[in-house]
Amino acid sequence: MSKAVLTISSKNYGAWALRGWLMAKFAGLDFTEKVISPDDPAMKAEILLLSSSMLVPSLQHNGIKVWDTLAIGEYLHEIKPRAGLLPDAIKARAHCRAVCGEMHSGFTSLRSALPMNIKARFPGFKVWSRAQTDIDRVLAIWKECLATYGGPYLFGKRPCLADAMYAPVVTRFLTYDVALDKACTAYCKHVMELPAMQEWVAAAKLEPDEIDELDAEF
Repeated sequence: MSKAVLTISSKNYGAWALRGWLMAKFAGLDFTEKVISPDDPAMKAEILLLSSSMLVPSLQHNGIKVWDTLAIGEYLHEIKPRAGLLPDAIKARAHCRAVCGEMHSGFTSLRSALPMNIKARFPGFKVWSRAQTDIDRVLAIWKECLATYGGPYLFGKRPCLADAMYAPVVTRFLTYDVALDKACTAYCKHVMELPAMQEWVAAAKLEPDEIDELDAEF
């Protein structure tokens, strides 16, 4: 059986790459990384927010290729059902899929106004109104999930697909100094303290600044 290969982009800027990578880590999948060049059109499309379902990330495993992020998550759940990527209870599982789908297809204003940039910090960043509407919705999702399932993660005691889907937003909130209440601040802390997140962030900080399009001052 050949080792799985996960194709990803920049660890500093690649939000979708982070989602797929975390899913594989949460599943306990043994995989190697294939990092595409900053000049690759698929990487630029992902990072410049032109698509949420380019071939980054993509997973090759046992002769199967899966490239949409949610499809990667569902596939990993099928091959690693005990990893807890989706909750056991049908009601919670449906809820988890719904909030994952909402992130997958929505929040375009947040993405545009607060692009992922792990190495950067913008204290006192001014958020425009449409992006704030998206932020408010994300925080409402988090608070509902934390209250319903008891935390510290969105669906209970272990991170799941939903936490992988919202992890890039956690980094954005830190980068752009977004004001959070106590519950959401604690959630962000738990996500950033995950060993997988610490591994990703450490690698992101070592990346050269090669993507000129994202070097703008905010």
